[in-house]
Amino acid sequence: MTIFHSFNTSASALTSQRVRMDVISSNMANVDTTRGKMVDGEWQPYRRKTVTLQPQEGQFSSMLNNAMGKSIKGSAGYGVAVSSIKEDTETPFKLVFDPTHPDSNAEGYVEMPNVDPLREMIDLMSATRSYEANITVLNANKSMLMKALEIGK
Repeated sequence: MTIFHSFNTSASALTSQRVRMDVISSNMANVDTTRGKMVDGEWQPYRRKTVTLQPQEGQFSSMLNNAMGKSIKGSAGYGVAVSSIKEDTETPFKLVFDPTHPDSNAEGYVEMPNVDPLREMIDLMSATRSYEANITVLNANKSMLMKALEIGK
């Protein structure tokens, strides 16, 4: 473990939360997109995307090598990483009655994306707070390292 280990952990969290915010922004930007992608020759509305995060943990052998001072270059450290960005296939599309819309069906209903702006805003607030908390941790680590350097004067 180096003195920069905490910086690397915070940096991985900052990167992961930034990806979450980008995906949420994409969802909000496509809240009215009725032609998201072509499936079997027909347009489908945009599907909400979700981010899955997972911890970055080294295997026991890499932790043992790190503890013994035989760290392997590029070995995984602690932190968090984006494991996948998936489309939400469980939430159904919303049906809105608008017979004048070019994508309406024979009954006059339009399939709208499965994006709920309220849910997206709550997710965005959560990601923003996590991002801010990691910045606070990063600044606290920086402050502790600066104080440690002052001891040597």
